[in-house]
Amino acid sequence: MSRADLVADTALALLAERGMRGLTHRAVDEAAGLPQGSTSNVARTRQALLELAVRRHADREARILGLHEMPDPRGGLDSVVDGLSLAVHRSLTDHRDLLVARYELALEATRRPELRAFYDATGARFREQLAVLVTAMGSTAPERHVLSLVAWADGLMISCAAGSFNDRVPSLEEVRAGLRELLHGMLGG
Repeated sequence: MSRADLVADTALALLAERGMRGLTHRAVDEAAGLPQGSTSNVARTRQALLELAVRRHADREARILGLHEMPDPRGGLDSVVDGLSLAVHRSLTDHRDLLVARYELALEATRRPELRAFYDATGARFREQLAVLVTAMGSTAPERHVLSLVAWADGLMISCAAGSFNDRVPSLEEVRAGLRELLHGMLGG
């Protein structure tokens, strides 16, 4: 693992554990077991550290969500539901800390326009892949359908990771049922 990846992974862990206030260059050095000043050598400013964390988060989330294994829309609604449900369920069960870190970064981006632009550009690849998927499934309004799909998934994930359902993770079957209802309503099938 590169030093930049170590710094970014440690920053994400600190965000999940301590929140934005607990993320400092010094805290990253200490938590990563690095000599003092090492994080500053990788990311000189707070903005650079946040961008490094956003980039690493997007890479890790792409692997968790299985963007490389997105379902083939030619397999029909059930194939897409199975693939997307598994991705959402993985995030909820095995990567809850990464979800919390994502929401910390998203909230910080609302207060930092320079981070907002970087955060949105980094996340565009997820939205673009979903647009290709729903278009291939016959969507007549892919932009609106992607918004609905992302809002549904994000709503479920934030509710279960940090919201009013934080003590309950839906089963894979419950995620499938909810996603099937949403996609069926949008696309028919």
